[in-house]
Amino acid sequence: MKANIETFIGCEASFEEAQTVLFGAPFDSTTSFRPGTRFASRAIRGDSFGLETYSPYQDKDLEDIAVFDSGDLELSFGRVDLALAGIKEHTATILAADKRPFMIGGEHLVTLGAFEAVLAKYPDVHVIQLDAHTDLRQEYLGAELSHATVLRRIWDLVGDNRIFQFGIRSGERAEFQFASEHTHLQKFNFEGLEEVVAQLKGQPIYLTLDLDVLDPSAFPGTGTPEAGGVSFETLLAGLLTISELNIVGLDVNELSPQYDLSGASTALACKIIRELLLAIH
Repeated sequence: MKANIETFIGCEASFEEAQTVLFGAPFDSTTSFRPGTRFASRAIRGDSFGLETYSPYQDKDLEDIAVFDSGDLELSFGRVDLALAGIKEHTATILAADKRPFMIGGEHLVTLGAFEAVLAKYPDVHVIQLDAHTDLRQEYLGAELSHATVLRRIWDLVGDNRIFQFGIRSGERAEFQFASEHTHLQKFNFEGLEEVVAQLKGQPIYLTLDLDVLDPSAFPGTGTPEAGGVSFETLLAGLLTISELNIVGLDVNELSPQYDLSGASTALACKIIRELLLAIH
């Protein structure tokens, strides 16, 4: 892979030496309310230079780990299938080199492309989702591929007892009923997360973080804000707990930077990505 000209702060390692490979998936063609997540990865890279590489939360520094930023994918906005195929192919290339893919979305549907590649290499992978929304609809406005259906499509691939959802506070009644039979769903907060982490020790894990799990008072820059979310401190503590697991792939998605002109939402997303990069190394 070629080096990206503009990188996330501290992510200038070569592909060969890197343990983790960042890439952006600027796609939001199925966004159901307010579009704009296609601009997230570029905004995050630029604003990341407002951060220090050092984390006082973990006493770790990005300069001490090896991360390669491969830039943004060029994805079709008119063909969902082509966009997902491009994400899957890029993720598979990273995995084939025995490296960890870290995707910056983009709307939440982009997770499906990356997850399909991870599942091919790790057939027993489990999913941890931090999100405001269930994302378990069978279809949305007739479309089975949507950011509102992405976890249902993942369930189609892995079946019961492989998906663990936390912070969920929005969805159709039928989605919550489906979850009660087929997934582990924790409404409103992260209660039970430590027990789930203890249960999943030794298993390969795919982590998908929809940033709208945060309360919109802390994170207004998202397409479908939902009141009642968690704080930055709660989210960070949850991510540090999850990082004890064998995370073989992950993504952070659903920042729409244009809905927070202060830049605070983008700054928060940058800090979360920094902390995740440090936590998984």
